[in-house]
Amino acid sequence: MISIRQRKGVKTTEVSEDYAAQEANVKLGNELPSGYTTRRLWKLLSFTVGGTIALCIGLLTSVYLATLHENDLWFSNIKEVEREISFRTECGLYYSYYKQMLQAPTLMQGFHGLIYDNKTESMRTINLLQRMNIYQEVFLSILYRVLPIQKYLEPVYFYIYTLFGLQAIYVTALYTTSWLLSGTWLSGLLAAFWYVTNRIDTTRVEFTIPLRENWALPFFAIQIAAITYFLRPNLQPLSERLTLLAIFISTFLFSLTWQFNQFMMLMQALVLFTLDSLDMLPAVKKNLKTGNFLNRLGKLLLHLFAVLCLTLFLNNIIKKILNLKSDEHIFKFLKAKFGFGATRDFDANLYLCEEAFGLLPFNTFGRLSDTLLFYAYIFVLSITVMAALAVAFHNLSDSTSQQPPGQMGKCTILLKPETAYNLIHTILFGFLALSTMRMKYLWTSHMCVFASFGLCSPEIWELLLRSIRLYNPKRICIMRYSVPILILLYLCYKFWPGMMDELSELREFYDPDTVELMNWINSNTPRKAVFAGSMQLLAGVKLCTGRTLTNHPHYEDNSLRERTKAVYQIYAKRSPEDVHALLRSFGADYVILEDSICYERRHQRGCRLRDLLDIANGHMMDGPGDNDPDLKLAGHPRFCEEIKRNLPPYTAYFTRVFQNKTFHVYKLSRNK
Repeated sequence: MISIRQRKGVKTTEVSEDYAAQEANVKLGNELPSGYTTRRLWKLLSFTVGGTIALCIGLLTSVYLATLHENDLWFSNIKEVEREISFRTECGLYYSYYKQMLQAPTLMQGFHGLIYDNKTESMRTINLLQRMNIYQEVFLSILYRVLPIQKYLEPVYFYIYTLFGLQAIYVTALYTTSWLLSGTWLSGLLAAFWYVTNRIDTTRVEFTIPLRENWALPFFAIQIAAITYFLRPNLQPLSERLTLLAIFISTFLFSLTWQFNQFMMLMQALVLFTLDSLDMLPAVKKNLKTGNFLNRLGKLLLHLFAVLCLTLFLNNIIKKILNLKSDEHIFKFLKAKFGFGATRDFDANLYLCEEAFGLLPFNTFGRLSDTLLFYAYIFVLSITVMAALAVAFHNLSDSTSQQPPGQMGKCTILLKPETAYNLIHTILFGFLALSTMRMKYLWTSHMCVFASFGLCSPEIWELLLRSIRLYNPKRICIMRYSVPILILLYLCYKFWPGMMDELSELREFYDPDTVELMNWINSNTPRKAVFAGSMQLLAGVKLCTGRTLTNHPHYEDNSLRERTKAVYQIYAKRSPEDVHALLRSFGADYVILEDSICYERRHQRGCRLRDLLDIANGHMMDGPGDNDPDLKLAGHPRFCEEIKRNLPPYTAYFTRVFQNKTFHVYKLSRNK
């Protein structure tokens, strides 16, 4: 009886507990619709407000940058040739293909001209669609032909407004990424404000509009936002498929519009590989993820070494089989840049001596600190790095644990997969920017996202407050909203007057010497004439005059690099016979000499173009200073200086046909 009573008692208790639980569930069910509806309405309102602000801030940024461009050049008032000259160096080359497509009688003829081009490189027919990333120019030219806007919008405005429109998409994508990471659109607003107030270091679109990165980075930002959302756990199947589609499309467009896309894709692969190896991504268990800490660490390093060796091996084999040398100069540049031996290679030194490919200047951090961005970034980075190290150590130490990815112990530290992804991204971007200044625009824009996310993230504030024993949910709420609002107020107070002054400051494009040169070429030379000169100037010659070039600034081709070095002998110590023979071998009819290169003072000794040529030719450099002991005195004076004396050895091969304060144009004789 006792056992029966005990069983009844247990059963009775269980029944009563079940009944109580059911009753509670009924009460909860009765209350759920009201609370659930309120939460849904609040989320919908927040999404609507945040989305509206994102679109508005993106459009305002686009208008702001377009206005700065107009005010700086008075673009709407200057002549067409002046507008085209304002597209400096490779920017002018890219825009010339947009112009070429619009000037073609039909689209098919335009495509034929690009696929069988014999004007970009003299005495050679190349496929421009294969050689260069100009699909965007082709697409825009088709769009301009199809849309009924020719009467209302000039081609150049359609082009530049498209680029400034992409900036709106760029800022909106940065805003969205920060919002996704933090859970509040206030974070996105702060990221956008920081992007604008640090404009000098986050973008250069207003003065290099057609540059490839200005096309590509908006799509790259969309890809990062999509991956950030994709890494969230428990996504609905439809949301997951749509996100994957967004990742695919943005990656495709990014790869299509920038010649350096492969380096960014390599970084993406490294990020995902690192996170997966450290169990920070939701992934199926692998053999790599078994064993104790030392076991797993050893497997990880061995796997990484094997992947790198296999990659380098396949890269070398494929390049040898296909005889590819397009990226040879990059490896030479990297080898010399990171101290693996000095080089006399002309192409590598050309990059090493350019400021854009040097180390990130220290004054960059001063500008970023003025807006509080750098301080906020270091604060957030420090906390997330420590959390990531703790989580990684735990995951590597305890491979048998069945906890969700990113957790350590009993949820003492939580690092979301999307946070870990953006953390590794910003670290890699930082190393890239510190080593090569031209890549800083990748880092600084993501810096805005990462810093704003951290200041608005409850997880970051929770980690900080727990570490100093001040944890309280109310304090977290206060900190994540009050700190960003105070920074926004500070930015408005300090930078709004300066931005208004920028918008009211009016300048005007002024380059009379280049305008005079282009007008002379158009009026006094045959349409089929071939011009030799510096890469930067010849891009403008092609755009403004349509003449054929010997070389150009799209430097990703080995034969073009060799041709450019040969053409640049006009600034070396070579005889007139040698220079004439070299230029005529490329079919040149005219050569343009620039005093700014011949008498260059912008770079220090050893980095002037004439010095690079002297070193490559084995000649001693001009001016006071040391020379390598194996360099010899040249047997001839410097060509660009001596030709101006009109001595018989030079006039026999070259006749001066134009000159002004900056440029000297010589016509080559046909005699050998």
